[in-house]
Amino acid sequence: MTNTLIVILGPTASGKTDLSIKLAKKLALSKTEGFNGVEIISADSRQVYKGLDVGSGKITKNQMQQIPHHLLSIANPKRKFSVVQFQKLALKKIHEIQKRDNIPFLVGGTGFYIQSVVDGLVFPEVKPDWRLRKKLSSYKVERLYKILKKLDQKRAETIDRQNPVRLIRAIEISLKMPIKPIKKNPQFHVLQIGIKKSPDELKKLIHKRLLKRLPSITKEVKSLRKQLSWIRLEEFGLEYRFVAQYLQGKFNESKIQKKIQPFKYRKAVISPEAKLFDLLTKEIEHFAKRQMTWFKRDKRIHWIQTQKEAHGLVKNFIKKGS
Repeated sequence: MTNTLIVILGPTASGKTDLSIKLAKKLALSKTEGFNGVEIISADSRQVYKGLDVGSGKITKNQMQQIPHHLLSIANPKRKFSVVQFQKLALKKIHEIQKRDNIPFLVGGTGFYIQSVVDGLVFPEVKPDWRLRKKLSSYKVERLYKILKKLDQKRAETIDRQNPVRLIRAIEISLKMPIKPIKKNPQFHVLQIGIKKSPDELKKLIHKRLLKRLPSITKEVKSLRKQLSWIRLEEFGLEYRFVAQYLQGKFNESKIQKKIQPFKYRKAVISPEAKLFDLLTKEIEHFAKRQMTWFKRDKRIHWIQTQKEAHGLVKNFIKKGS
C-alpha cells in the first residue's frame, strides 16, 4: 500500500471533486486493511493560487467533509507558479501521505501537472529569455499561436490559445528545449480514473455551473483587482480573463453579436452579463475539448461513467496492491 497513488481526472465541470469525496468516504467506511484513510492533492493550475476560489472551482471547507486536502491556495497570485514547482510539492505530499498509511488521491484537470507526477518527468531548466519575451509581447495572440503551432503541434493543440503569457512561455521552451521532458521510471503504483461525459452532457454541466457562479466570479475578480493588475487577472484565463475584460468595458457589442450563437440550453439569463455568459460558456467548452485531447493520449486511463464503476476499480486496485 505504501506506493499507491490514485488519480481522478477529467474535463472541467465533469464532477471530479464530488467523485473524489464520495470515493474517499466509501473507502474509509470499508475499513480496508493496510491504510487509515484518504488525503486529496489538487492538480489544478489555478487552484494553487490564494484568492482564486469561485472562478477556479476550488472546493470549500464544507465540501471537503473533513477529508484532508493539499496544494490549495498555496501560491501568491502576483507570482507565476510552474509545473516544476507543482511536481516538487506534490511528490513531497504524496510521500508524506503514504508514510501516514493513507492513500493519496491526485485530483484535477491540469493534464501536465498530473503527467509530471505519474510519469516522473524530468524538466531541463529553461531560463527566461527577456529579449525574446519583449519581442513576442508585441505580437497578437493569433500570431503567437501560429508560431507555436509550427514549433510544437501537440502543445498547440492543448494550450489556451487566448493566453499570451502561456503562448510566449511555450514558444520560449520550444525554441530553447525542442526535446520533450524526460520520462523516468514511475515512482508509484498508479490507478488513473477518468470521468467520461458525452459532449452534450458536458455542455449542460458547464452551462449550469457557470449560470450559478457568474455573479460570484464577478465579485471575486473585483476583489482581486485590489491587489492585481488587469493584465495579471487576464493571464489566469477563462473566467478571470473574460470577466476582467468585461469589467474594463473591452467588449464591443457588434463583435459580440457576431460571435454569439443561439445557446440551446439557456432558457433565460436575465442579467447584464448575458453576453459575457454566452461567450464564456463557449470558451469553457473549447477548454474542455482541449483537456480531453490531452487525456485521450494516455491509454492507461480507465474511463468511467458512474461512481459504482469507479469504486469497483479502486477496490480491485487496492486489493491487488495490498
